[in-house]
Amino acid sequence: MSGPLVVVGDALLDVDLVGTASRLTPDAPVPVVEDVETRERPGGAALAAVIAAAATSREVVLVAPIDTDDGARRLTALLDGRVRLLPIPASGGTAVKQRVRVGDHSVVRLDSGAPVATLGALPDEAAAAIRDAAAVLVADYGRGTTSAPDVRAALAAAGGPVVWDPHPRGADPVPNARLVTPNGAEAARVAGAVTAAGQGLAAVGARAEALIRTWGVGAVAVTLGARGALLSYGEGAPMVVPAVAVSGGDACGAGDSFAAAAALALADGAVTGEAVAAAVAAASAFVARGGASAWDSDARPEPEPVPAGSSADALLARVRAAGGTVVATGGCFDLLHAGHVATLRAARGLGNCLIVCINSDESVRRLKGPTRPLVSAPDRARVLEALEFVDAVVVFDEDTPTAVLDRLRPDVWAKGGDYAGADLPEAAVLRTWGGQAVVLPYLDGHSTTALVERSQV
Repeated sequence: MSGPLVVVGDALLDVDLVGTASRLTPDAPVPVVEDVETRERPGGAALAAVIAAAATSREVVLVAPIDTDDGARRLTALLDGRVRLLPIPASGGTAVKQRVRVGDHSVVRLDSGAPVATLGALPDEAAAAIRDAAAVLVADYGRGTTSAPDVRAALAAAGGPVVWDPHPRGADPVPNARLVTPNGAEAARVAGAVTAAGQGLAAVGARAEALIRTWGVGAVAVTLGARGALLSYGEGAPMVVPAVAVSGGDACGAGDSFAAAAALALADGAVTGEAVAAAVAAASAFVARGGASAWDSDARPEPEPVPAGSSADALLARVRAAGGTVVATGGCFDLLHAGHVATLRAARGLGNCLIVCINSDESVRRLKGPTRPLVSAPDRARVLEALEFVDAVVVFDEDTPTAVLDRLRPDVWAKGGDYAGADLPEAAVLRTWGGQAVVLPYLDGHSTTALVERSQV
């Protein structure tokens, strides 16, 4: 669609009071913050809108309650020239969130404004914008916008895909939402009572499935901070998109960046899995360049390398003794290509080590025919072990990795390919010890068979 991206939700004014601290007050163990500089920026739905506007040439429209107080005037001045504002009349005062920060660390946050705004009617122009949008992003910050009947009716009638970024005090997503993007804590609050405890991928995946059943939405992507995001369609293996490792940065606003990027990708015609992969990359870049504190900056830092590991048995003992997560993946890996590399790098990001299980030469011949493999198992193992994100390689003789998985018992089994929404063959054996099978994005058009066929032309 050629229409705008429309952001609907609660617009806030965020203020950072940034200073230095070198001493404590004599009457309490709290820092004395001096040389304070005031930095204002859009917050909530307004931040999501300006992030989206900076990332696209598509028009971005913000539909949000706007009061008539000083906070509203300061907020609308920040939005001027960046997004088109279609205000919903409101009272109760603009929500202002002030962070007192020393360097890159927050000391305290001070909130003002009524917890829930009193809304007027949704203007006809705003309802039409939602109806005709290429995509709609709902940025719910719990101030009542998404509970208003006329707002919900307009969202239910949206012509484009709806991405809903929920809030614990907000309304349930409308059932026509294509994608809902809670963070891990939000997903646990809503679905925790009916799913297993813990923060492992199996628990997160179960919560995502429960949320889809509860809300009746198309898909749920649970954002997991530095671990990336888990995407579920409610059945079959979930897709996990790991995040690029980032040092430092301000994580405030990362969820807004994620949701904005997902909505923009869907507006441009991406499928849901592609949109989530784009959103993880965008959120990682947003945090790396300073997050909300640098919302109007274009700086892009270089990603840091990932550490390597060692052989399988010692590796398993060391990682498990430290309470870490063991990740495994598998395949023939005959003629290593870019698709393999992308999948392996992504798999390593899911835990503390990556073990690659490869088919023996005889196993490959049974699966691929008498002319394969092109590279022997010892040489395939050496190439894989040379990659910085592969910690160990194990060769197995069977046609499937079930036996070697039963021996290794990884926490996560990751496969690259078009399996999203389908149950992986290995999922059943993983479940016997509480492991989780997941799908990773893959580079379309890359396969060893295709390489061989092209070389014979």
